[in-house]
Amino acid sequence: TIFAGFLKILPVFILVLPGLAGAVLFREVAPNEMYATMIDRLLPAGVKGLVVAALLAALMSSLSSVFNSSSTLVVMDFYRRFRPEAPEKELVRAGQAATVGVVVIGVLWLPFIGMMSNQLYVYLQSVQAYISPPIAVVFLLGLLWRRLNGPGALTALIAGFVLGAVRFVAEIGLKVGWGWVKDSRVMSFYAGINFLHFAVLLFLVSAGMFVTVSLLTRPPPAEKMNVFAVEAQEIAASGAGDRFNAGLSILLGAIIVALWLVFSPMVFH
Repeated sequence: TIFAGFLKILPVFILVLPGLAGAVLFREVAPNEMYATMIDRLLPAGVKGLVVAALLAALMSSLSSVFNSSSTLVVMDFYRRFRPEAPEKELVRAGQAATVGVVVIGVLWLPFIGMMSNQLYVYLQSVQAYISPPIAVVFLLGLLWRRLNGPGALTALIAGFVLGAVRFVAEIGLKVGWGWVKDSRVMSFYAGINFLHFAVLLFLVSAGMFVTVSLLTRPPPAEKMNVFAVEAQEIAASGAGDRFNAGLSILLGAIIVALWLVFSPMVFH
């Protein structure tokens, strides 16, 4: 988990900082052309080919991973449940059909990216802000509080997904000019609030639903919770890597705070 946290910081140095440098060096270039311009003007001939090849290889690898995981999810979690006796050949065909479906959905989704933002990085961050908070709530609170249960987690996930989906549609409607969004003060505010602020609000609402529904329903069986308690006790008793992990956690938190302070409007304005 700590290692994943450090990986999440890398886009700041791989995507954000090069983009800022390009905006200063090549002010006349459009944002969508900045990456190609920086490769063309700043890198020597041999390195240009390596960068382009690496970019294409990473793109192909990411797409193949998405296609494989999506088809596996559809086949194993849905198709096989309704067709438990299906032979392997039929499952392979179903996976291929699911892959084609994912590709079609991806192509049809492209216009929504332009409606959301003319900057791909902003689009990616905003979509994550509408999806991630309920999932983070379930994982975080589920680890910290034994009283929370499955119905509360399911309610938080469903409600958070619905709220995020409504925000996504409303934001598109506000930018396109749909009447039911721009003519409504509530929907205009809901769609116009900064996506990072919305993520915080969505996290708090999902957490409230998680806790409320869990307290109104039966607690989880003790035998299920004792499994995690035993594992935690074994880890605590061993003491292996506690100081090292604590140090890495503090370092990760310090880096995040430092980046936030550097790029925060409170510092520059």
